[in-house]
Amino acid sequence: MQESFVTIQDLNLKHQQKSVLTDLNWTTNIGDNWVLGGASGSGKTSLAKIIAGLQSGVGNVKINFATNTQLPAEVLFVESWYQFKNLEGVANFYYQQRYTSQQAKDTLTVHAELVAYGKEKHLHFDKVEPILEALNFSAFASSQLIELSSGEHKKLQLIKALWLKPQLLIIDQPYTGLDAASRKNLNTLFDEVAAEGLQLILISNDAELPDSINHFAEIKDGKLIEVDEFNLASHVQQHAREIPDFLKASPVYSSSAIIKMVDVNISYGEKQVLKGINWEVKAGEKWLLQGHNGSGKSTLLSLVNGDHPQSYANELYLFGNRRGSGESIWDIKQHIGLISPEFHWYFDATSTVWQSIASGFYDTVGLFQQLPYSKSAQVDDLVEYFGLTENKNELLSSLPLGKQRLVLLARTIIKNPELLILDEPCQGLDQQQTQHFNHLVDELCSNGMTLIYVGHFESQLPTCLEKRILLEKGEVKVVESLNTKTRRAELQSEIMRSTS
Repeated sequence: MQESFVTIQDLNLKHQQKSVLTDLNWTTNIGDNWVLGGASGSGKTSLAKIIAGLQSGVGNVKINFATNTQLPAEVLFVESWYQFKNLEGVANFYYQQRYTSQQAKDTLTVHAELVAYGKEKHLHFDKVEPILEALNFSAFASSQLIELSSGEHKKLQLIKALWLKPQLLIIDQPYTGLDAASRKNLNTLFDEVAAEGLQLILISNDAELPDSINHFAEIKDGKLIEVDEFNLASHVQQHAREIPDFLKASPVYSSSAIIKMVDVNISYGEKQVLKGINWEVKAGEKWLLQGHNGSGKSTLLSLVNGDHPQSYANELYLFGNRRGSGESIWDIKQHIGLISPEFHWYFDATSTVWQSIASGFYDTVGLFQQLPYSKSAQVDDLVEYFGLTENKNELLSSLPLGKQRLVLLARTIIKNPELLILDEPCQGLDQQQTQHFNHLVDELCSNGMTLIYVGHFESQLPTCLEKRILLEKGEVKVVESLNTKTRRAELQSEIMRSTS
């Protein structure tokens, strides 16, 4: 008879009077490694937090830690993203602050963060170095926490977890923001620690999983159901809704040239992040922007968004005007709809769903004025389109991560912008939501919208993409056409080969 490790009996949880978990029962045995998948908002993260003792539920949760192992008798829950703090223990940062080097010194470096964590957990620093190398993170030792992108923050969380090696490691969306090579190396690390007795619960709908995973489950109607591996991510396909009428109109372009960069360089002290970038985006083009974590993608986009202070020191043209010719950051942003994981971090979570979407008209992180009727009607149309009607008066922060991201995606397109910048837009979405959103992107782009799309997962890309720019170590490595199905298939093969 197998020895049980985690036993859950009759677990119940309500959120705002709605049942999330209902008489849930689950037993994991010694040697079991699970993937917990399913629809966004089904209760996966709440269940993980209850097991880790970070949230309360009604019911019985028992963990039988092993006594014949050197692994710490701990449950470590790694959230989908990490809320870091400055040197004074405060986390109230603003979005543009990560690009302002003087203010960035308010946070710890990666090395200092690891030293502090090692001291807290009584870990030997030489044990973390192989993990840093495997995830290609050694070069970030001197980087400030606020300078890191979402993928780099995810790596830092994973590095600390794999360094600690608790008896039970639960990770929410382990592959979020990671490039293909990092995902493969991470799975190798998972298999290594599992061989040492660490047990895994991964919350994920991704197909790339470690070999050590031997059980699959999802939550439906508040109960945990073990499923077959091949049915893990199968959901009923959502009927594609017709996009709102106001998004069917072609954007009104102020210039035929959207972006032009001439020998653009960005440095932080002796660290050069972008090197001699030459890139031109014309009205109506649809670009895929790719590169490994740390290749410079976020910095490149910050120049386009008007957020980076070093844009004035470079030859950069946005919407037909040279940067620094008298336009304000708000003049630039009125042309752009933006979503990124970093923007999500810094968004005002005290706004309601309706207010969050409406704020996109004014490029603010909250709604500070009353909308005219015509604009209010557009917000209502998007609320319905994204299936958020029952949530429209709820606080953004009260929603599951997937629905929060849908709200911000709706905010991104509310003004039918000339340029749509979608940086990993499907992070936190389940398969159905991803399919729904990419259908919308394809529809918008068929009406003439210009697109820059950042995505590491080839299965999550819209079909409208026509061109690709690939960054490597801050330089442009490839600029190519994606106009044929053959080339898209070749691209998929190239990415798979780069991980082997």
